[in-house]
Amino acid sequence: MCSNLVEEAADASAPTIPASLLSVFQIVRSCFTAPSFLVFCHLAVGMATATGRRTVTGMLTAANLAGRWSHDRAHQFFSRAAWDPHQLGMTLARAVVAHLVPEDAHVVVSVDDTLFRRRGKKVHQARWAHDGSGRGKDKTGFGNTWVILAVIVKLPFLPKPVALPVLWALWQGKGTASRTQLAIALVTDLATALPGRTIDLVADAAYHHEDVTTLPGNVTWTFRLQRNAVLTGPTPPRTGRQGRPRKKGDKLGTPGQIAQDADDWTTAQVNRYGAVETVEVVQREGQWYGAFKDLPMNAVIVRDQDTATGYDLALLSTDRTAGAAQLVERYACRWPIEPVFQHGREDLGVGQAHNRTKRAVERTVPFGLAVYTLTVLWYTLHGYHPADITDRRANAPWYASKSTPALADMLVKLRRTVITAQVLGNPPGQPTDTEIQAVTRAWQAASA
Repeated sequence: MCSNLVEEAADASAPTIPASLLSVFQIVRSCFTAPSFLVFCHLAVGMATATGRRTVTGMLTAANLAGRWSHDRAHQFFSRAAWDPHQLGMTLARAVVAHLVPEDAHVVVSVDDTLFRRRGKKVHQARWAHDGSGRGKDKTGFGNTWVILAVIVKLPFLPKPVALPVLWALWQGKGTASRTQLAIALVTDLATALPGRTIDLVADAAYHHEDVTTLPGNVTWTFRLQRNAVLTGPTPPRTGRQGRPRKKGDKLGTPGQIAQDADDWTTAQVNRYGAVETVEVVQREGQWYGAFKDLPMNAVIVRDQDTATGYDLALLSTDRTAGAAQLVERYACRWPIEPVFQHGREDLGVGQAHNRTKRAVERTVPFGLAVYTLTVLWYTLHGYHPADITDRRANAPWYASKSTPALADMLVKLRRTVITAQVLGNPPGQPTDTEIQAVTRAWQAASA
């Protein structure tokens, strides 16, 4: 198979791509025509191995194609070529689950939105919007807001779970589908693509909408409950009397009131954020009628053992069978999506392309996020070696406590693998770590 891939992705005017990386790119081969797949492969290599800005021409330059290919060929891949970013994401999602999520495990996904800053009035769907990383009190910025859904996976060489972005939707602004509605549409599509799998979605407090009631039966929705949300008990049984039956149960109150009134706190051990902690929890079955009408839900109030009054965390979930500790641990899986935004921007350059037209804007960020996921997949399946951390600590001695690879380390390993494959003339398999180290030392000596 690898030989066929090498032939398909070969171009007399283009440099070599390692066979191991091409085998990972094969995951999304069905999303492209043959010419588009060729461009995809080389631009993805350029984005992953670039040391400068990842503009479209920056990717072309990093792929050693400047002067070999017309820059129009790269720009047209985003603005005109026949490929669908949603299909790309769905294909990636199936591959991530197949490779990294055990068959008997629930598929945990995290959803959040982020702003990729842009400049210029003619940039498609660019507007002022909330930016969590923005400066100042108003936390706003100008650019494109993307709702991103990531699958949470455990990699064998990392102690904490990581998020791999697989689906995305561009928010169109006020008066259109909200961010939560976009998230609902994404997870619904994912559920269709993964029949027979239970999908547990986790989100922050902003993600609540009555359309959650339309989710497929194999999807649960868990999010942080707002402090001012007023909960009621389950819908009471019919009394048999005339008139409209009650839909709301007795008032439970806000999370703070529930915590204050509760006399049934229990102690639980929860594994979250890479550590086992002891917390106190109280669980209630009820409704948040203001947001979800009479949908039965599971509420969990959490406080640390050193909390004297009140509570520290309140969760609400459509999963009525899960225990309190299980929901607390599940919600902690929301956090890994935040580093995706940070490292995607800083290490991989997602969002740096200067596209303005509709199709180009709708494709460049999904392309970058797909490269993020494919890079982690490649490193997990072909690239990881314990010596990677030893080498990083030798070159950067200030990382004395570093024990696990980050995205930046994966990109360095990929860059060195690409260089080694080009030097060795396209070896049939993955270049060995000995070969990579030898080529790297020779390259560093020549550059000194």
